[in-house]
Amino acid sequence: MTRHLAIAVLLLGSVLCAAQDAELPKVQLSADNTAGKTLEDLTEKAVARDYAKAWRTLADAMDKNKAGDIGQDFVGVAQDNLAAAVEKQSKAGLHQRYVDRGHKVDVLFYSPDGTSVELRDTARLELQFMDGDKVLHSENVTRRYIALMTPTEVRWKVRVLQEVEK
Repeated sequence: MTRHLAIAVLLLGSVLCAAQDAELPKVQLSADNTAGKTLEDLTEKAVARDYAKAWRTLADAMDKNKAGDIGQDFVGVAQDNLAAAVEKQSKAGLHQRYVDRGHKVDVLFYSPDGTSVELRDTARLELQFMDGDKVLHSENVTRRYIALMTPTEVRWKVRVLQEVEK
């Protein structure tokens, strides 16, 4: 590969990565009051990025009734529950569209061995219940979640995503 071609490939890759990140929901993560191990800056950035990616994957799966990509960002109980929700709405011939307005996330606990991070998320969403391209119902909601993320080979994945009462 010539030097110019290599530079062009690197620049294109940077542009594509920036475009993908621009599509991510906004996650404002605070680790100020974390119990357990102190969260390092790089880990904090990775958790915020991967949590945002997980929400994008969740929204895509629910909108397109496709559970196939869920494993990119979810494992365990969260993956099973999300796949079941997609299957249930698909059987009903409906789908949900999430218009993500952002997440205020507090890191509650980072395990001393670095194998899990517990998050409390206040998510602002517009939920659209769809039949094909027709919006049957739309509502703006603020929902609270507890999430547990675990590291895998190359990224953090959501293991538990549980909606909680205010």
